[in-house]
Amino acid sequence: MVQVYCYCCRSLSIWRQYVSLIEMPTCSFLTKGSPFSCFLVHKRNIGLPISDECKNMFTELKKKKAHKFIVFKIDEHSKLVMVDQVGGSAASYEELAASLPSDDCRYAVFDFDFVTIDNFPMSKIFLITWSPSASKIRAKMLYATFKDGLRRALEGIHYELQATDPTEMGIEVIKDKAK
Repeated sequence: MVQVYCYCCRSLSIWRQYVSLIEMPTCSFLTKGSPFSCFLVHKRNIGLPISDECKNMFTELKKKKAHKFIVFKIDEHSKLVMVDQVGGSAASYEELAASLPSDDCRYAVFDFDFVTIDNFPMSKIFLITWSPSASKIRAKMLYATFKDGLRRALEGIHYELQATDPTEMGIEVIKDKAK
């Protein structure tokens, strides 16, 4: 059972994990439009909770530039997204790549600083979903499922990358996406 808040009808509902349209509660949106639209709103809000530490660290990365990268993991016991590793303000992209495990999935947030063609300093924040081929299928599915929830919780992410090996998330790929 999952408790879900509907943004279109402002109701709190308890649903099963796999919801069918018949099980949907009556929603004021149903009279205005398609019942499938309301279903998508309900289904989209299912996600793992994110620890306050994750949100605070991300705010420090975004506003204070206290960190260069943050690596997040899903704790299977507490069913919570937690901070795994943090790179200081002087950390490099190579340190981020080295901190990702070769046999387990992770989320990583990287603050990429660069100079534009007009000599204007810019900063873009990347969300990297790391799913190496050696990781378990269950972990890959779990991380893929809750990526959108994490992105919505961490406001200010500019670009997303999904990588299964280090070549898919090299610094050249980051540079190409940022420009």
